[in-house]
Amino acid sequence: MIFIKALTASMLCISPKFSFPIWLKPFHGARALERANMLAGMHTNVILIRIVFTAILVGAGYVLHPIQGNRILSAVVGALVAAAIIFFELRIRRASLKTLIGAAVGSIMGIVGAYLIGSLISSQESQAVPSEMKTYLTLSLTFFMAYVGLMVGAAKGDYLDLSALGGIFSDKASRRDLKILDTSVIIDGRIADVAETGFLTGTLIIPQFILRELQQVADSPDSSKRQRGRRGLDMLNRLQNNNSLDIQIVETDFPAVREVDLKLIELGKQLDAVIVTNDFNLNKVAQLRGVNVLNINELANALKPVVLPGEAMRVFILKEGKEYNQGVAYLDDGTMVVVDNARRLIGKNADIAVTSVLQTTAGKMIFGKLWEESPEGGASIENSRAPNGGSRRQVRDVRGGAPARITDHSESAAD
Repeated sequence: MIFIKALTASMLCISPKFSFPIWLKPFHGARALERANMLAGMHTNVILIRIVFTAILVGAGYVLHPIQGNRILSAVVGALVAAAIIFFELRIRRASLKTLIGAAVGSIMGIVGAYLIGSLISSQESQAVPSEMKTYLTLSLTFFMAYVGLMVGAAKGDYLDLSALGGIFSDKASRRDLKILDTSVIIDGRIADVAETGFLTGTLIIPQFILRELQQVADSPDSSKRQRGRRGLDMLNRLQNNNSLDIQIVETDFPAVREVDLKLIELGKQLDAVIVTNDFNLNKVAQLRGVNVLNINELANALKPVVLPGEAMRVFILKEGKEYNQGVAYLDDGTMVVVDNARRLIGKNADIAVTSVLQTTAGKMIFGKLWEESPEGGASIENSRAPNGGSRRQVRDVRGGAPARITDHSESAAD
């Protein structure tokens, strides 16, 4: 019974506890159902092929009974051979193309070397060595050289430069624009907005261990973690429903590596891919390991609007500042705006003129004064540079004396 369970487990997968991939659970909709049906069909076909292959070897052992005429023992040996071959096939499927080519080249070189040495042994007409011993030495040498060539070639296969062969192995043909998504960037959600704008190209890789981590966070007893995990699953569903994106789920894992961040780095090195993350520590470690990283926070900082002194904007005075009679507001991107003489306007919208911009290690701070107190306050019509870098004409409201068209940051700040 134990043998049957082990054989069945080897035909289904490596683990006897076979289940459909975990990443099929979070997604819903027609596209996810279609992909699930396709993968289920592929699993079924592979399992059927393995069952037929095992049945052929078992039947051949039972019919031919090469082991002392014992049919049952021959059938059991055939089943063991089938299980060993299937296990070997599962191990090969995990290997990279360079590893397979290196192993094949090493095996061929080992067999050729064994053949040449065996030819020298067979050519000796000495009666001191029986013919049976010559045959045994030749076969043993062949297996030994083939094994050594296989192991050495597989170990050194990563050093092969396949691009030198040209054709499908050229850099243009083999190089793909792969981006691996980290848990932090999925939960953050801004990656979905960037992808929908069309600025995110290439193939998005989502490892299964990332999906497993997201599901664990979504099932956490902590309500805040559970909410973050469910948000991450919703973002994945949103990316999945975007027909313009090429998303691939990879099941490659590194059992010897425990930390998810280190698994991401190893996967990035293996696929020659870029890691997309918000994690500052992962960013630094990946760069030290030679893996390129795209940080959404760095992108957001690069896209912050440029604010110059003299520009006008409308902000919501949220609280009192540190200095006397100051008011504090915030822009959409979180930039702090300190307004002089705005304490009386806390909880209200105010039109201000930028007086200076201070760049610190913590971020950017904008200082300004109320529009009616600025030198520009008396002008009825003016041209000023908008915070996004463009030029925009601002028209004064003659009745109220306030700019009718200025950069408005009040609604988001009030929210």
